Amino acid sequence: MITCIRDVRRAKGLTLQDVADRCVPPTTAQTIGRLETGTRTVSVGWLNRIADALGVAAADLVQLPDRTDLPVAALIGADGAHAPRRTLAAVPPVPGDGALALRVESAVGDYRSGDEIWCDRLAPEAFANALNRDVLVPRPAGRFVFGRLIGREGGKLLILPPGAGSRQQVVADPAWIAVATRLVRAL
Repeated sequence: MITCIRDVRRAKGLTLQDVADRCVPPTTAQTIGRLETGTRTVSVGWLNRIADALGVAAADLVQLPDRTDLPVAALIGADGAHAPRRTLAAVPPVPGDGALALRVESAVGDYRSGDEIWCDRLAPEAFANALNRDVLVPRPAGRFVFGRLIGREGGKLLILPPGAGSRQQVVADPAWIAVATRLVRAL
Protein backbone atom coordinates (compact mmCIF):
# COMPACT_ATOMS: atom_id res chain seq x y z
CA MET A 1 0.00 0.00 0.00
CA ILE A 2 1.35 3.41 -1.02
CA THR A 3 -0.12 6.59 0.43
CA CYS A 4 -1.10 9.25 -2.09
CA ILE A 5 -1.67 12.08 0.37
CA ARG A 6 0.75 14.38 -1.46
CA ASP A 7 -0.82 13.69 -4.88
CA VAL A 8 -4.35 14.43 -3.66
CA ARG A 9 -3.21 17.51 -1.71
CA ARG A 10 -1.40 18.90 -4.76
CA ALA A 11 -4.29 18.05 -7.10
CA LYS A 12 -6.53 20.15 -4.84
CA GLY A 13 -3.98 23.01 -4.87
CA LEU A 14 -3.42 22.92 -1.09
CA THR A 15 -0.26 23.52 0.89
CA LEU A 16 0.94 21.40 3.81
CA GLN A 17 -0.21 24.21 6.11
CA ASP A 18 -3.68 24.30 4.50
CA VAL A 19 -4.17 20.59 5.23
CA ALA A 20 -2.73 20.92 8.74
CA ASP A 21 -5.16 23.77 9.51
CA ARG A 22 -8.14 21.79 8.16
CA CYS A 23 -7.41 18.75 10.34
CA VAL A 24 -9.60 18.28 13.42
CA PRO A 25 -7.91 18.97 15.73
CA PRO A 26 -5.40 21.09 13.77
CA THR A 27 -1.85 19.82 13.47
CA THR A 28 1.40 21.12 12.00
CA ALA A 29 2.56 21.29 8.40
CA GLN A 30 5.65 19.34 9.48
CA THR A 31 3.49 16.44 10.67
CA ILE A 32 1.56 16.35 7.39
CA GLY A 33 4.86 16.39 5.48
CA ARG A 34 6.18 13.45 7.51
CA LEU A 35 3.00 11.48 6.89
CA GLU A 36 3.23 12.22 3.14
CA THR A 37 6.85 11.10 2.84
CA GLY A 38 6.49 8.04 5.06
CA THR A 39 8.94 9.23 7.71
CA ARG A 40 6.00 8.88 10.10
CA THR A 41 3.66 5.89 9.94
CA VAL A 42 0.16 6.70 8.73
CA SER A 43 -2.36 5.15 11.12
CA VAL A 44 -6.00 4.65 10.24
CA GLY A 45 -6.83 7.56 12.55
CA TRP A 46 -4.43 9.90 10.72
CA LEU A 47 -5.64 8.67 7.35
CA ASN A 48 -9.25 9.50 8.30
CA ARG A 49 -8.28 12.95 9.69
CA ILE A 50 -6.36 13.87 6.55
CA ALA A 51 -9.10 12.50 4.26
CA ASP A 52 -11.65 14.70 6.05
CA ALA A 53 -9.32 17.70 5.74
CA LEU A 54 -8.94 17.07 1.99
CA GLY A 55 -12.64 16.36 1.46
CA VAL A 56 -12.08 12.85 0.05
CA ALA A 57 -12.65 9.29 1.21
CA ALA A 58 -9.78 7.65 3.10
CA ALA A 59 -9.57 5.06 0.30
CA ASP A 60 -8.65 7.89 -2.10
CA LEU A 61 -5.44 8.44 -0.12
CA VAL A 62 -4.02 4.97 -0.60
CA GLN A 63 -2.94 3.35 -3.80
CA LEU A 64 -3.41 -0.37 -3.94
CA PRO A 65 -1.52 -2.41 -6.51
CA ASP A 66 -4.65 -2.98 -8.63
CA ARG A 67 -5.76 0.66 -8.69
CA THR A 68 -4.55 3.01 -11.40
CA ASP A 69 -4.74 6.77 -11.11
CA LEU A 70 -5.05 8.79 -14.30
CA PRO A 71 -2.30 11.29 -15.12
CA VAL A 72 -3.63 14.79 -15.80
CA ALA A 73 -2.23 15.83 -19.18
CA ALA A 74 -3.75 19.33 -19.42
CA LEU A 75 -5.76 21.91 -17.54
CA ILE A 76 -8.58 23.62 -19.42
CA GLY A 77 -9.72 27.13 -18.57
CA ALA A 78 -11.04 30.32 -20.14
CA ASP A 79 -7.61 30.84 -21.72
CA GLY A 80 -7.57 27.40 -23.38
CA ALA A 81 -5.69 24.21 -22.57
CA HIS A 82 -2.25 24.21 -20.98
CA ALA A 83 0.10 21.72 -19.33
CA PRO A 84 0.04 21.55 -15.53
CA ARG A 85 3.04 23.12 -13.78
CA ARG A 86 3.52 19.97 -11.70
CA THR A 87 2.51 16.32 -11.98
CA LEU A 88 -1.16 15.83 -11.23
CA ALA A 89 -3.31 12.71 -11.10
CA ALA A 90 -7.06 12.21 -11.24
CA VAL A 91 -8.28 9.78 -8.61
CA PRO A 92 -10.97 7.45 -9.98
CA PRO A 93 -14.15 7.58 -7.88
CA VAL A 94 -14.91 4.88 -5.34
CA PRO A 95 -18.59 4.30 -4.49
CA GLY A 96 -19.47 4.87 -0.85
CA ASP A 97 -21.56 2.67 1.41
CA GLY A 98 -25.18 2.60 0.30
CA ALA A 99 -24.34 3.94 -3.16
CA LEU A 100 -26.30 2.76 -6.16
CA ALA A 101 -26.33 3.48 -9.88
CA LEU A 102 -28.94 4.14 -12.54
CA ARG A 103 -28.41 3.44 -16.24
CA VAL A 104 -30.17 5.59 -18.82
CA GLU A 105 -31.61 3.41 -21.60
CA SER A 106 -32.99 6.20 -23.77
CA ALA A 107 -32.36 9.95 -23.76
CA VAL A 108 -34.57 11.98 -21.46
CA GLY A 109 -34.08 15.56 -20.32
CA ASP A 110 -30.35 16.27 -19.90
CA TYR A 111 -29.47 12.57 -19.81
CA ARG A 112 -28.26 10.58 -22.82
CA SER A 113 -28.62 6.91 -23.63
CA GLY A 114 -25.78 5.01 -21.95
CA ASP A 115 -25.28 7.53 -19.12
CA GLU A 116 -24.79 6.15 -15.63
CA ILE A 117 -25.99 8.20 -12.69
CA TRP A 118 -24.34 7.40 -9.36
CA CYS A 119 -26.44 8.11 -6.30
CA ASP A 120 -26.07 8.15 -2.52
CA ARG A 121 -28.95 6.96 -0.35
CA LEU A 122 -30.48 9.38 2.12
CA ALA A 123 -32.65 8.62 5.14
CA PRO A 124 -35.85 10.66 5.65
CA GLU A 125 -34.20 13.10 8.06
CA ALA A 126 -31.76 14.10 5.29
CA PHE A 127 -34.28 14.56 2.45
CA ALA A 128 -34.02 18.36 2.69
CA ASN A 129 -30.38 18.07 1.56
CA ALA A 130 -31.62 16.87 -1.83
CA LEU A 131 -33.94 19.78 -2.68
CA ASN A 132 -33.45 20.94 -6.29
CA ARG A 133 -31.37 17.87 -7.10
CA ASP A 134 -32.19 14.76 -9.11
CA VAL A 135 -33.31 11.84 -6.95
CA LEU A 136 -34.54 8.27 -7.25
CA VAL A 137 -37.55 7.59 -5.03
CA PRO A 138 -38.86 4.07 -4.36
CA ARG A 139 -42.57 3.36 -4.73
CA PRO A 140 -44.60 0.26 -3.85
CA ALA A 141 -44.29 -2.96 -5.88
CA GLY A 142 -40.69 -2.34 -6.96
CA ARG A 143 -41.43 0.81 -8.94
CA PHE A 144 -39.49 4.09 -8.79
CA VAL A 145 -39.82 7.77 -9.62
CA PHE A 146 -36.78 9.65 -10.91
CA GLY A 147 -36.59 13.41 -11.24
CA ARG A 148 -35.88 16.73 -9.57
CA LEU A 149 -37.00 17.01 -5.92
CA ILE A 150 -38.84 20.33 -6.11
CA GLY A 151 -40.55 20.37 -2.73
CA ARG A 152 -41.74 18.69 0.44
CA GLU A 153 -45.15 18.94 2.02
CA GLY A 154 -45.19 17.03 5.29
CA GLY A 155 -44.21 13.46 4.40
CA LYS A 156 -44.91 13.97 0.69
CA LEU A 157 -42.14 14.56 -1.83
CA LEU A 158 -42.83 16.52 -5.01
CA ILE A 159 -40.80 15.15 -7.94
CA LEU A 160 -40.57 16.66 -11.44
CA PRO A 161 -39.42 13.96 -13.90
CA PRO A 162 -36.91 15.01 -16.60
CA GLY A 163 -38.12 15.83 -20.07
CA ALA A 164 -40.43 18.39 -21.60
CA GLY A 165 -44.08 18.22 -20.59
CA SER A 166 -43.54 15.87 -17.64
CA ARG A 167 -46.09 16.07 -14.86
CA GLN A 168 -45.17 16.42 -11.21
CA GLN A 169 -45.26 13.16 -9.24
CA VAL A 170 -46.08 12.96 -5.52
CA VAL A 171 -44.64 10.19 -3.35
CA ALA A 172 -45.74 9.84 0.27
CA ASP A 173 -43.40 8.73 3.05
CA PRO A 174 -40.65 6.86 1.17
CA ALA A 175 -38.26 4.90 3.40
CA TRP A 176 -35.26 6.40 1.57
CA ILE A 177 -34.29 8.36 -1.51
CA ALA A 178 -31.08 8.35 -3.53
CA VAL A 179 -29.61 11.69 -4.60
CA ALA A 180 -27.60 11.90 -7.84
CA THR A 181 -23.96 12.69 -7.10
CA ARG A 182 -22.02 11.77 -10.24
CA LEU A 183 -22.74 11.46 -13.95
CA VAL A 184 -20.64 8.93 -15.85
CA ARG A 185 -20.86 9.53 -19.59
CA ALA A 186 -18.91 7.99 -22.43
CA LEU A 187 -17.91 10.51 -25.07
